[in-house]
Amino acid sequence: MTLTNATTPSPTASSSPSTTGRIAETSVPILDVLTERWSPRSFDVTSDIAESTLTAALEAARWSPSAANTQPWKFIVARRGTATFDLINANLMGFNQAWTPNASVLIVAIAEVIDEDGKPRRWAQYDLGQAVAHLSVQAHADGLHVHQMGGIEVEALRETFGLGERWEPMTVTALGVVAPADALPDEKSRERELAPRSRKSLDEIIAVND
Repeated sequence: MTLTNATTPSPTASSSPSTTGRIAETSVPILDVLTERWSPRSFDVTSDIAESTLTAALEAARWSPSAANTQPWKFIVARRGTATFDLINANLMGFNQAWTPNASVLIVAIAEVIDEDGKPRRWAQYDLGQAVAHLSVQAHADGLHVHQMGGIEVEALRETFGLGERWEPMTVTALGVVAPADALPDEKSRERELAPRSRKSLDEIIAVND
């Protein structure tokens, strides 16, 4: 991976009408895979993810850092067309169910919030977040897009997949190949898909910088 001027789209990013103009504007150059990463809702329903590409994303999650290398997470991985995929989709909240059926894969990210001895794992959600971040970066590097969702039915997912109280579903992640915004079902969704990206400034998020 190379550093590039973040305001200049790479050939890969500029080749698709769905990614043109989606490059993050950064104060200094950062990795292309980070400036080009964004979270679409429009996925190509005709595309399937190669098993090797999906495995690479999961391997990236496996090799992410965690406190004392405890890896306090599990994933439920479901490919489009399976009963597991439909079960996950049925336990998403509201609007999410409208666009997720077109994704190639849905992944439930689960944190081990209590260890085997009954002690809380205070850092479990943090570690799980790092694992999913690694997954998303690897997936994007391999030409996929990722959309993470917090709008999920936590208790229903726990019951559906027989998870004990030690395990808490935190998010569901959709993976797939991005499609044009006009594939989305309504105008509001299409406008949202194409809206300019924005973030707080560094000054707003750095409390102390001595």
